[in-house]
Amino acid sequence: MKTGSAGKGIRFAVLFALSLAVLAGAPMVGMKILPLSAVLHPESGTLESNIFWMIRVPRMLVSFLAGAALAVSGMTFQAVFRNPLATPFTLGVASGASLGTAIYIRFGLVFHFWGISGLSLSAFAGAVLSIVLVYGLTRAGRGSSTTTMLLAGVAVSFFFSSVILFLQYMSSFSHSFRILRWLMGGIEPAGFESLLNMAPFVIAGSAIVFCMTRELNLLMTGEEIAAGRGVNVENTKRVLFFAASLMVGGVVAVCGPIGFVGMMVPHICRLLIGADHRYLTAFTLLFGGSFLTLCDTFARTIVAPAEMPVGIVTALLGGPFFVWLLLGRSASRGGIL
Repeated sequence: MKTGSAGKGIRFAVLFALSLAVLAGAPMVGMKILPLSAVLHPESGTLESNIFWMIRVPRMLVSFLAGAALAVSGMTFQAVFRNPLATPFTLGVASGASLGTAIYIRFGLVFHFWGISGLSLSAFAGAVLSIVLVYGLTRAGRGSSTTTMLLAGVAVSFFFSSVILFLQYMSSFSHSFRILRWLMGGIEPAGFESLLNMAPFVIAGSAIVFCMTRELNLLMTGEEIAAGRGVNVENTKRVLFFAASLMVGGVVAVCGPIGFVGMMVPHICRLLIGADHRYLTAFTLLFGGSFLTLCDTFARTIVAPAEMPVGIVTALLGGPFFVWLLLGRSASRGGIL
């Protein structure tokens, strides 16, 4: 969709206003109706004030940050691979993080390091392992072509998934259930620790992507054209690969593998704002954060007092979207959409 500068400005303004409304409204929604005094007087120390400021606000911020990171990562991978079905989990980052978590749970490990839980550290270590393996396999396969990288990611993902199934089969019922529950993806922070653990990776990765929007636009036209315009294609793909993957690793280490956000949001944003990454990146970040925050708000209220993992909600939305995308691409036969 081609959109003029004025139209893009209006859509940015509308999305920004909606994002502020989501950030303001999401913490107010829940099983318990909170009085306005709980919001205006955090120093009061009442139960309602603690629920709002120590549970709902951190959860809202984590969900917004995670959604923004997954959406921007998905947009980046789709541009680098020039593949509309590429997602943040295409290269096995989620499977690696899941393997790290499965090992932590299966062997009953319990530890903390610098205030970070061993579960998050194990998940992030698994994500880093998958990144290193994919990059190493790609280099061993003659260069760093997008096709080789994609195949290496799929291979690593399948292998890690099979190891996870083996560990689950060899685990006790309680350990198997904990692994399965984590694999569903969920946002369950208590306090701001999870936000602080995730934020450095998301902020650094997003900053790198924002600084390389010109390169993303040129990569979309083809590697030969991009090289002709002065882009160091191999180095650019390497930097974007590590930036997006580390972002995803930081999110998955805290929230688990929340699927489909990185596939759905970039496509919706391209329809609304166009394919120019100078505008698309910021639009995707805001839309992704708001989208996952709304999904998480729905997940924690629809079956209250129980709570549904947000990964189930995004999967229920992503399945039909995936089919629509496949059918639409079959009809159009070309383009990122």
